[in-house]
Amino acid sequence: MIGPQQRVIAIDGPAGAGKSTIAKALSVRLGIKYLDTGAMYRAVTYEAMLRDLNLDDLENIAQLAVDCDLHVGLDRVIINGHDATVAIRQTDVTANVSKVASNSGVRKEMRIRQQEWATMHGGGVIEGRDISTVVFPEAILKVFLTASPQIRAQRRVEQQGGNVNEIAAAIEQRDLFDSTRSDSPLAESNDSIVVDTSDRTIEEVVNELETLFLSRLSHGNS
Repeated sequence: MIGPQQRVIAIDGPAGAGKSTIAKALSVRLGIKYLDTGAMYRAVTYEAMLRDLNLDDLENIAQLAVDCDLHVGLDRVIINGHDATVAIRQTDVTANVSKVASNSGVRKEMRIRQQEWATMHGGGVIEGRDISTVVFPEAILKVFLTASPQIRAQRRVEQQGGNVNEIAAAIEQRDLFDSTRSDSPLAESNDSIVVDTSDRTIEEVVNELETLFLSRLSHGNS
C-alpha cells in the first residue's frame, strides 16, 4: 500500500511556470487536496515585515515561523489571525520572500508542517520549489514545470500588471537566488517529469499529469 506521504503529487518549478494554476486544476480533477507551500513562506515574510523585524536576523525569523498560527487553504491564507491572502502577493513581499525562504530554520519548520499536512489529508497536490527533492522524495509523482522566461514574465503581467522587461529581470534574479541557495535549492529531482508549459494549454498538462498519477497509483496498489 502507498502511504499518505507517498500519495503526493509534488510539483516544483520557478515563478510563472504555471504551478498554481495547474496544481489547483489537477486537485479539482482528482478530488484531492491542494497546498501552495510558497504561500507559507510568503505568509511568514508578510508577518515579519508587519512586525518590522530584521529579515537578516535568522534566529528571530526562524522563531517567528515556529510560533506562528498559520492556515493555508485553497483561497485563503491566515497568519496569526490576519487575513494575508492579498497582502502576500504584493511586490514588497515578493521582493523579500526569497530571503526568508533561504532561512534554514524557517525551511525546517515549514517542511514539518507540509509533511504533517500530507499525513492529515492522505496525500495531495503540493507545489513549491523543493517538494520533490526534499519534502517528499518518495512522492508517487514528481513534476518540474518550466516555461521560457518571456512567457513567464508575460503571465505575471497578465496576473498582476507591470512592465514585462522589469518583471522578467526580477524573475531571473529570483530564479538565481532560489537555485543557488544552500538549503533546499530549486532543482529538478532525478526522477521528475519535466513539463514545459510555454506552448501547452492548462488542460493538456492536467490531462497528462492525471493519467500519470492514476497509472502510478494503480500500479502501487496492485
